[in-house]
Amino acid sequence: MDGHATLAMTEFSLCHESCQLLNFIPTVSNFSRYFMFITTRFSSARTLFCSSLLLAASLASAQPAAVKVEGAWTRATVQGQKGTGAFMNITAAQGTRLVGVSSPVAGVAEVHEMKMDGDVMKMRAIPGLDLPAGKTVQLKPGSYHLMLMDLKRPLLKDSTVPVTLRFKNAAGVDSQLELLVPVATTAPGSKTEMQHDHKH
Repeated sequence: MDGHATLAMTEFSLCHESCQLLNFIPTVSNFSRYFMFITTRFSSARTLFCSSLLLAASLASAQPAAVKVEGAWTRATVQGQKGTGAFMNITAAQGTRLVGVSSPVAGVAEVHEMKMDGDVMKMRAIPGLDLPAGKTVQLKPGSYHLMLMDLKRPLLKDSTVPVTLRFKNAAGVDSQLELLVPVATTAPGSKTEMQHDHKH
């Protein structure tokens, strides 16, 4: 049922209700009372109807975009090592932006980019990473990745690390995704990992 039909049914119901309440008799006095009553009720119904539409639209825009993370892993560290990278594939159903990262095992966590500057590969923190709708963005060694620094303990192979990703969608609504990221020496499914497992 569309909005106009719903509003028409509401107004018809109000008309019926008003006639019953006023015990309508066709006099000038009752007609005046009826007109004031029904005008006020129609105005309230229209206001309520419009407010409901605005609320529904607001709630729809406030829903965080669905984000899927696959193949996540964090590089294992050794005693005394203070920083490492985390990698994954991220796909957002709607256009959104990765704006932050945090983890209880790291004093500092940032989104980083690695790219060539002349003949030198440089790494820098970036304020955010765009995630186009339906397109998988790879966070991998030598490219975009998450950097966990000021580590509070070594990250041992075959353990997991809690990581929280923060997003902001096109409407400016913030959301977050909590992950348990496996710790490994190489990417899951890589040739190096498969050769290592085969030896055992």
